[in-house]
Amino acid sequence: MLRMIIAVCLTIIATTARAETDIRQVTSPGGINAWVVEEPSIPFVALELRFEGGASLDLPGKRGGTNLMSALLEEGSGDMSAQEFQATLEDLAASLSFRAFDDSIAVSARFLTENKEEVIALLRQALLAPRFDQDALDRVRAQVLSGIASDAKSPNAIASSVFNAAAFGDHPYGSSIDGTIESVTVLTRQDMIDAHRNALVRDRLFVSVVGDTTAETVGALLDDLLGDLPKEGPPLPEDVEPALDGGITVVDFDTPQSVAYFGHSGIERDDEDFFAAFIINHVLGGGGFSSRLMTEVREERGLTYGIRSYLVPKSHAEMILGTVASSNETIAEAIEVTRNEWARLAENGLTEEELTTAKTYLTGEYPLRFDGNAEIAKIMVGMQMIGLTPDYVVDRNDFVEAVTLDDVNRVAGELLRPEDLHFVVVGKPVGLESTE
Repeated sequence: MLRMIIAVCLTIIATTARAETDIRQVTSPGGINAWVVEEPSIPFVALELRFEGGASLDLPGKRGGTNLMSALLEEGSGDMSAQEFQATLEDLAASLSFRAFDDSIAVSARFLTENKEEVIALLRQALLAPRFDQDALDRVRAQVLSGIASDAKSPNAIASSVFNAAAFGDHPYGSSIDGTIESVTVLTRQDMIDAHRNALVRDRLFVSVVGDTTAETVGALLDDLLGDLPKEGPPLPEDVEPALDGGITVVDFDTPQSVAYFGHSGIERDDEDFFAAFIINHVLGGGGFSSRLMTEVREERGLTYGIRSYLVPKSHAEMILGTVASSNETIAEAIEVTRNEWARLAENGLTEEELTTAKTYLTGEYPLRFDGNAEIAKIMVGMQMIGLTPDYVVDRNDFVEAVTLDDVNRVAGELLRPEDLHFVVVGKPVGLESTE
């Protein structure tokens, strides 16, 4: 019955788009900051935590440790085994998730108001007293190793891996957060304890709460939930500049279709020209079937089912990246057309019509992101991590509308550098060879 109720709650919440959200900033008695949106109409709460650092905090020789540790947080804690933990969660009709990323660990909780105390107690136990039982460690490790082995046979995963290794070398961005077969195989329970101590710390914590709660009650909840975490963690990695020159790297792989992963350095999220770059990328390859790359590579020439580009402003590096797949016989042409479109947009810029169409789409779809408590909570915690203020929710579309044609065309010439584009091609591409 409770699971049915929570499903109905989510359905009702998702029917309303709420871009102008009343965000209240709260500081707990213990000094923990949070953003809160009160929505008492539905007896449901979404809680989002982000711990800055994530897999970039892996210790030397322990690559994959933070990822494995985060997966074990729901595999038993306190006096509960993994099975008992999951059974209790099921009885409460709640969901908890823990996931590692390059620059953060994401913790999500979804629960009915009537079960708040029990769910918060369970989450607190998972964060503060994970068991890291050997049987759970071995079982989850086997799942991770299976994923690593699968990626070794995936052209897309290989292309991404080779590109990142070339761009970032020994920096954490240069390797997968999953680790390698060798590094994950030798991880121990003590490594999990160390990763846990380093990653889950209060001075790198961001919190958002949305739903049937009040700002006044959130403070005490946060201190109870998070107050006993360690205050500080180890240093974050240094910023890194992608070390890629323009050219092509071919990775021989027996497949009838080649995959290309391409890009060069990008733009910081807090750069004053970011919104111009955002619009440029939408027109270039981020706008789906309306983008220039999709039009030229797919629609006009039939070289691919799909091609896209995207801005990647990570915490310690910025990239503009893209992906495309084409037959071995046509991938060379797909790459040539992609580079030409990159150059054409850099040299000639956008048209007034393209700018207007992009603005209409980007401002129109933005409110649709606010389609429920959980989505709002994710947006808010993400805003905090990149240093935005609550006013951004209301002002964001104004920032998009303020971009002029002169702005985008100036930034296009600075951002898009076709001579710096590097393509990693995995397959047996006809007419392509590595340029190193």
